[in-house]
Amino acid sequence: MWRTRALSGAVAVMLGAGLTGLTGCSSGPATPSITVFAAASLRPAFTEIAEQFKTDHPGVAVEFNFAGSSDLATQLTQGARADVFASANTAQMDKVAQPGLLDGEAVPFATNTLVIVTAPGNPHAVRSFADLAAPGLAVVVCQPPVPCGAATRKVEDATGVRVNPVSEEPDVTDVLNKVTTGQADAGVVYRTDAINAGDRVVTVAFPEAAGAVNTYPVGVLKDAAQPGPAKQFVDLVTGAAGQKILHAAGFGKP
Repeated sequence: MWRTRALSGAVAVMLGAGLTGLTGCSSGPATPSITVFAAASLRPAFTEIAEQFKTDHPGVAVEFNFAGSSDLATQLTQGARADVFASANTAQMDKVAQPGLLDGEAVPFATNTLVIVTAPGNPHAVRSFADLAAPGLAVVVCQPPVPCGAATRKVEDATGVRVNPVSEEPDVTDVLNKVTTGQADAGVVYRTDAINAGDRVVTVAFPEAAGAVNTYPVGVLKDAAQPGPAKQFVDLVTGAAGQKILHAAGFGKP
């Protein structure tokens, strides 16, 4: 009888020790996190919006993948996982919506307009879109599939002006960087990028840009790991607080 009790006690101690060990190894529940795929031009505004989101929803982290919208759309259609997609035009959002990857419909939340940026002082006296075709001027633009590149091509088609760029970049941030680092004389970017660059560039607006305004949509993805927080993020972007941040960054209303 004593032997049975002793064995029972030993098993109880071993189980208790095992459970204690397991409890000690547990790291607790993981912090909820949403992944947002967003156009490169949204980086400053969305970074600020994410800070507001984390204030409104403590304990929920926000991770970003900023890149050209065409690259992001390709990643998503090839199986990349995310909770939210914000594109710099409707065409790239359509590529994600058509295979049924969105949960509901995307919502327009901002617009953006092209401008020309040059080095400080505008040493080559660029005054118009037509000036970008001047011989010897090193111009950079976005690749045609990227929304900023598609908008640039639309202006070319409307004006008959053909720009001969020294490079076509995968996103608008790379275009801006080529100008600010002196690798190009001029570049075609969004108004918001020029504002964010401050005195590192001179901004040249051109009237033809009004015919190539890009509308930005945002949507929750069907396979979102965190659909609730994802919808809350979209609501923030489209709501008054998010719109205030976007307007301050230079975006227009949708």
